[in-house]
Amino acid sequence: MNPSRRPLAKLSVFGVTSLNIRSPYMVLWWSAAFPGFGHFLLNQYLRGTILTLSEVIFNTLGHINIAIVYSLCGKFEQAKAVLDPRWVLGYIIIYFIVMWDSYRSAVYQNKLYHIARLEREPLPSMKLFASEVQYIQPKSPLVAAVFSLFFPGLGQLYNHRIGLAFYAMFWWWLYISLSHAHEALIHILTGHIAESVTVLNPHWLLFMPSVIGGAVYHAYIKAKEHNLLFNLEQRQYLNNRYRSSSVQLFGRSGDKA
Repeated sequence: MNPSRRPLAKLSVFGVTSLNIRSPYMVLWWSAAFPGFGHFLLNQYLRGTILTLSEVIFNTLGHINIAIVYSLCGKFEQAKAVLDPRWVLGYIIIYFIVMWDSYRSAVYQNKLYHIARLEREPLPSMKLFASEVQYIQPKSPLVAAVFSLFFPGLGQLYNHRIGLAFYAMFWWWLYISLSHAHEALIHILTGHIAESVTVLNPHWLLFMPSVIGGAVYHAYIKAKEHNLLFNLEQRQYLNNRYRSSSVQLFGRSGDKA
C-alpha cells in the first residue's frame, strides 16, 4: 500500500505527533498569552520553541513585564520611561504576526485532519528506537493536568513528549530561581509577608502564570488526543484483522467514528 499523502499520526523518538481538530480561537488565545504556546498545541514544536525563546528575550530587553507591573500600579509615567522602544517595536510586530500565524495554521490543520481521516492510512501503535520506546496508550487527562500543575513539564513527560517536557522543566526551574518565588514562599510559610513581597523579581514572576496555565492545558488536551488515537488504532487493527469474518464488529457507525 502506498503511503498516504496526509498521515494522521507519526511516532518519533520525541513522542507522538498527530493532526487533530483544534479551535482556532483557543490557539489564538494561547499565542496571545505566551507567543509559541499556540504552535505547541498544533505540534509545531520547532517554531514554538523559537517563538517562546523570542518572547523571553525581547520581553526582557524591552522591559515589557516591568512596564506592565508599573501600569497595573497606576504608575504610567514610570511604565513609559522604563520601556526600550528599540525592542518594543519588534516585540509588537512579532506578537501579532505569531497570533495570526497560529490561527491560520489551526484552520488549515483542521482541514488536513478531515482529509487524513478519509485516507485512512494505518496508524502506528509503537516504535522502538535506540534511546526510546514510543507507543500509543490510553492516558488520563486529569493526571496529565495535575502533573503539569505541580511542575510544568511533568504532564508532557507523562504524555511521552520528551523534548518539550525537559524544555519546560528547564525553564520552570529558571523562572523559579530568577523570580525568587521559592524564597517568597518560604517567607509566607514562616509568616514574613512583607519580606515575601520585597524579595520577588516581578519581571520573571510575570511569566509564570501563563507558563503554568499553558503547560496544564497542553498536557490535558494531548492526553485526550492520545486516547482518541488509541481508539482509532485499535478499531483500525480489529477491522483489518477480522475483515473476512461474518461478525460485524463496529457496523457502519464504527467506520465513520
